[in-house]
Amino acid sequence: MGVVGEERILVVALAVPLPHLFDYLPLRGGASPQRGQRVLAPLGGRRLVGVVVAKKATSELPQGRLLHLEKILDDVVLLDDKLLELLDWCARYYKHAPGEILLGALPPALRQATGSLPEPPTQLRLTDAGLQRLAEGAGRAPAQFAFLKRLKKGPRPFESMSEMGPRWRATVKRLAARGWLIQESLQPAATETKPGPELTNEQQKAFAAISSAADGFYCHLLDGVTGSGKTEVYMRLLARTFDRERQALVLVPEIGLTPQLIRRFRQRLGIEPAVIHSHLSGAERLAAWENARTGRARLVLGTRSALFTPMPQLGLIILDEEHDGSFKQHDGFRHSARDVAIKRAAELNIPVVLGSATPSLESIHNAATGRYIWHRLRRRANRASLPVWRVLDMAQHAAIHGLAQTTVQSIGKALQRDEQVMVFLNRRGYAPVLMCQQCSWHAECDRCDAHLTWHRSMEKLCCHHCGRQLGVPQYCPECRADALCPAGEGTQQIEEELERHFQGASILRFDRDKTSIKGAMDRQIEQVRRGEPCIMVGTQMLAKGHHFPNVTLVVIVNVDQALYSADFRALEHLGQLAQQVAGRAGRAEKAGTVILQTMHPENQAIQLLLQQGYEAFARFMLNERQAAGLPPYGYQAMLRADAHQREQVQDFLSDALALWPPGEATACGPVPAIMERRGGRLRMYLMVQGGSRSGLHQQMDAWLGQVRSLPSARKVRWGVDIDPQEL
Repeated sequence: MGVVGEERILVVALAVPLPHLFDYLPLRGGASPQRGQRVLAPLGGRRLVGVVVAKKATSELPQGRLLHLEKILDDVVLLDDKLLELLDWCARYYKHAPGEILLGALPPALRQATGSLPEPPTQLRLTDAGLQRLAEGAGRAPAQFAFLKRLKKGPRPFESMSEMGPRWRATVKRLAARGWLIQESLQPAATETKPGPELTNEQQKAFAAISSAADGFYCHLLDGVTGSGKTEVYMRLLARTFDRERQALVLVPEIGLTPQLIRRFRQRLGIEPAVIHSHLSGAERLAAWENARTGRARLVLGTRSALFTPMPQLGLIILDEEHDGSFKQHDGFRHSARDVAIKRAAELNIPVVLGSATPSLESIHNAATGRYIWHRLRRRANRASLPVWRVLDMAQHAAIHGLAQTTVQSIGKALQRDEQVMVFLNRRGYAPVLMCQQCSWHAECDRCDAHLTWHRSMEKLCCHHCGRQLGVPQYCPECRADALCPAGEGTQQIEEELERHFQGASILRFDRDKTSIKGAMDRQIEQVRRGEPCIMVGTQMLAKGHHFPNVTLVVIVNVDQALYSADFRALEHLGQLAQQVAGRAGRAEKAGTVILQTMHPENQAIQLLLQQGYEAFARFMLNERQAAGLPPYGYQAMLRADAHQREQVQDFLSDALALWPPGEATACGPVPAIMERRGGRLRMYLMVQGGSRSGLHQQMDAWLGQVRSLPSARKVRWGVDIDPQEL
């Protein structure tokens, strides 16, 4: 054992897939970084970016094998003690490599040795001498005069002056040297704020209850029907947080929800949030992250990737649409952003608010048992009525391209009244299957257990799982017959059918294909907001958070596939999605109607959802889960593995199963994933299930050390999934 003394050994996290951290000596010059600083560390001939997480006096390695760190990359601590402790908890709870988790908490630019923190934002402001120079006119220096003139109306952000030409920085230096302008810290722009609406009794009660508990950790479930004004409660809580000079973190499931929230935050709170999500450029994400870390940004708005943003004065965390599956990471570091956010709030002793019109069964169970404080909003904030459901039994109604004639007639009547219609189908493309009527051949992906979707507009067959694209054959590849035809419907086919029925009507398609161009979704949403008659056709990106007052009719084309799924969560997701989509109808003074097309109108769960509402539906589902011992009444973990050869996966999982230690939790398998083959790799898993979370984790910890040493583990790609959300 190496003994150095005086806690001079540095424990460093490196982004490698190993279950441990690494010991190093300080720099040869004697400089020793602080906990939470980035360093450059040698490892096996490479030089990797790391983060110091601890100091100690001894190491299990002999002193002669300890290497020196090579460089301290920043002058400041990037990750504070509380955040490091949270990341350490994540590594232990989710059984993932601690270095990958910790380096993943940094913005991508800082995971490279060449990355550095941006300079603090500054602005340029005219001095009194500069104003006097302007009064003298352009004279023989028109370029300098034009530069000063841009600042006449007030200070401008430093970088915004780049529009003055390629040599603008040199111009700034010359003008500053003459005392005509100064460069100073950027001051937040003054923004006009709009007062919010008067709170309803339910909103006021929820706001008062959450505010009264704001001096400590409480988890609040804000369970409000669509249109009940959950966002207004958020606004009041945020304003109160900012009045107390604290920061706030707001997480949303979809990037598409951020533009409208940014607009509302500007109007109501008069601040510009720091926005963090994976679709930003590296520079944009780094700037937002640094503004949050330094406390310059009082509000951070982002998706799952914003969860670990350092915020020194964090006083409130809000998760909107807490039930959404996007809050669960399904590869790599498989964590639940909802659960980690609750843990972060608990460690900081601050409140966390989970908002949803259709809370997850886990959250409803926690609220019903008193672990969360349950706030119900059962009336719409503007006193609009909830939509009326109409169920069409598709066994009794002929459908053409997915739409019953009754549905088409209802759409036509809504357009005649100058109203808007939303048609929901959670399947993009023209048709989910291209088949031969002669021999029943189907176009299938050769790398996944999935059909290829026909995208007619670009004449491609696409796999929505691995991204493979093929041209559309003219004749059947199997029997050479000229008998190829689509089977099933996608959003493109529904759009085409509606265009045939309603020529001249404005039809807007919302799916990943249509809105992939930057700004396309915002432009379409703005057109809808103007209230002009139109038909929206889209996938689940239309289901969440949007407020379209002139939408009076929502059509749900097909959700029946969830009734056949092997995933026990599928019916829960069906109820959530149907209720969320339905909530887009009748949100203003005009009444709303929802048409549900289904082959199974008699299904007990569907009947409960339509007749008694989501809470009754959720209680029915919870009773079924309790009878089966499934979450939230039991606890689960998976050992997932994949490889190009099925035998390699089976051998590894069988070897691992043989090592499962005795205890209350049981392991079973190997079981093929619902989609066994994906991207050319065969996927299987072992399922671990028990009635005690602590007991399950103790057995997992004792087991995984042995699993890592298996020779068969080197032939597959494997990982642990704690609290899995998909099979």
